[in-house]
Amino acid sequence: MTATVLGLTQRRKDAKVATVFSLASVESTKLTENELAKVVVDVAYRIHRTYGPGLFESVYHAVMVHELRRRGLQVKSKHSVPLIWEGVQLDAFEADIIVEDKLVLELKSVEEVARVHKKQLLTYLRLTNCRLGLLINFGSEFIKDGISRVVNGLED
Repeated sequence: MTATVLGLTQRRKDAKVATVFSLASVESTKLTENELAKVVVDVAYRIHRTYGPGLFESVYHAVMVHELRRRGLQVKSKHSVPLIWEGVQLDAFEADIIVEDKLVLELKSVEEVARVHKKQLLTYLRLTNCRLGLLINFGSEFIKDGISRVVNGLED
């Protein structure tokens, strides 16, 4: 499968110019968690470079889902994840984004990420049987400072 991606770059403060990025032909289901994470970080960087911090989380979420799908990845958005409690299945939480059933994304748009956010993501990884999660805070001044990697049994 070959995908072509239409991205936005910002040349001036108000001007947005369309740029076409060509992706290599890959079977997306064969990508490892770490390879998927690289794609997600690239998308997060492009989104943050274009819009910067300060928008609602829902805006970053919508753009992230759209761009990951345009890159040919299977994406579950606001996916309900069940929890079994005393033999009863409960809809415990909604994962912000699950990519290829391998990578859980928890998006934030806050001044500072709390320690509990990383603990929540680790719990989400355990409930989904995923081994890698990314906590992405678009509220950070620099996106590199807003990305945290959380693992659940994944070898580096």
